[in-house]
Amino acid sequence: MTTQVNVQAEADFRGWNTCVTRACQKILSQLDLTQGSLTVVLTDDHKVRQMNEEYAGEDHATDVLSFPSGDLDPETGVPYLGDILIAVPIAQKQADEKGHDLGDELSLLAIHGTLHLLGYDHADEESKNRMWSLQTAALQSLGITENLGYKT
Repeated sequence: MTTQVNVQAEADFRGWNTCVTRACQKILSQLDLTQGSLTVVLTDDHKVRQMNEEYAGEDHATDVLSFPSGDLDPETGVPYLGDILIAVPIAQKQADEKGHDLGDELSLLAIHGTLHLLGYDHADEESKNRMWSLQTAALQSLGITENLGYKT
């Protein structure tokens, strides 16, 4: 069995589905996860802000949100890892500020969100170093070798 990544994108963002799918598959493969599915939603700042306020009590947009599930798909019995929302306009702004491609930024955010679904966090220095190391390795295996400077 393999992992399944479902990308849902608003019309303006559909061109990035393959890039995001590939990034999620890369980190899942790197972690030897052979069963599971997840959904990534490529959306705007407004939707992410709304979800951030509703679920985290934070009244601001952010680049990526993760909602771990842990449920089993009733049809397949495969673990449903959860949902990731990426605010593409924020990702574009971050890519412009850092001087790299939007696809690289979306790959980073997809990997970062997937790691959160799997229980990784960056609450302390040790866990942050572990998470950043995994992100960097996945990005490098995708051919993204520059330091994208993820700071959250």
